[in-house]
Amino acid sequence: MVMPLVDEHKPKCYLCNNSFDSIEKLREHQKAEHREFFEHHENLKREPAPGDVTVF
Repeated sequence: MVMPLVDEHKPKCYLCNNSFDSIEKLREHQKAEHREFFEHHENLKREPAPGDVTVF
Protein backbone atom coordinates (compact mmCIF):
# COMPACT_ATOMS: atom_id res chain seq x y z
CA MET A 1 0.00 0.00 0.00
CA VAL A 2 1.34 3.42 -0.95
CA MET A 3 0.64 6.30 1.40
CA PRO A 4 0.26 9.83 0.02
CA LEU A 5 2.81 12.41 1.15
CA VAL A 6 0.41 15.34 0.78
CA ASP A 7 -0.88 15.58 4.37
CA GLU A 8 1.99 13.88 6.15
CA HIS A 9 2.47 16.79 8.57
CA LYS A 10 -1.14 16.68 9.85
CA PRO A 11 -2.14 14.61 12.90
CA LYS A 12 -4.03 11.45 11.99
CA CYS A 13 -6.41 9.28 13.96
CA TYR A 14 -4.94 5.78 14.00
CA LEU A 15 -8.36 4.18 14.48
CA CYS A 16 -10.15 5.60 11.43
CA ASN A 17 -7.27 7.28 9.47
CA ASN A 18 -8.93 10.71 9.33
CA SER A 19 -6.48 13.62 9.27
CA PHE A 20 -6.99 16.87 11.20
CA ASP A 21 -5.59 20.39 11.09
CA SER A 22 -4.45 20.42 14.73
CA ILE A 23 -3.83 18.05 17.61
CA GLU A 24 -6.69 19.67 19.54
CA LYS A 25 -9.18 18.73 16.82
CA LEU A 26 -7.78 15.19 16.84
CA ARG A 27 -8.29 14.95 20.62
CA GLU A 28 -11.85 16.24 20.31
CA HIS A 29 -12.55 13.70 17.55
CA GLN A 30 -11.14 10.83 19.62
CA LYS A 31 -13.16 11.85 22.69
CA ALA A 32 -16.36 12.05 20.64
CA GLU A 33 -16.03 9.19 18.13
CA HIS A 34 -13.81 6.65 19.89
CA ARG A 35 -14.68 7.31 23.52
CA GLU A 36 -15.35 3.63 24.38
CA PHE A 37 -11.98 2.53 23.01
CA PHE A 38 -10.01 5.09 25.01
CA GLU A 39 -12.01 4.59 28.22
CA HIS A 40 -11.33 0.86 28.05
CA HIS A 41 -7.61 1.18 27.31
CA GLU A 42 -6.71 4.00 29.71
CA ASN A 43 -7.70 1.89 32.73
CA LEU A 44 -5.53 -1.10 31.88
CA LYS A 45 -2.64 -1.75 34.25
CA ARG A 46 0.66 -1.78 32.37
CA GLU A 47 3.24 -4.26 33.53
CA PRO A 48 6.20 -6.01 31.94
CA ALA A 49 5.46 -9.04 29.82
CA PRO A 50 6.83 -12.41 30.97
CA GLY A 51 10.46 -12.69 29.90
CA ASP A 52 11.07 -8.94 29.68
CA VAL A 53 14.45 -7.83 30.95
CA THR A 54 14.87 -4.54 32.80
CA VAL A 55 18.05 -2.69 31.87
CA PHE A 56 19.49 -0.34 34.48
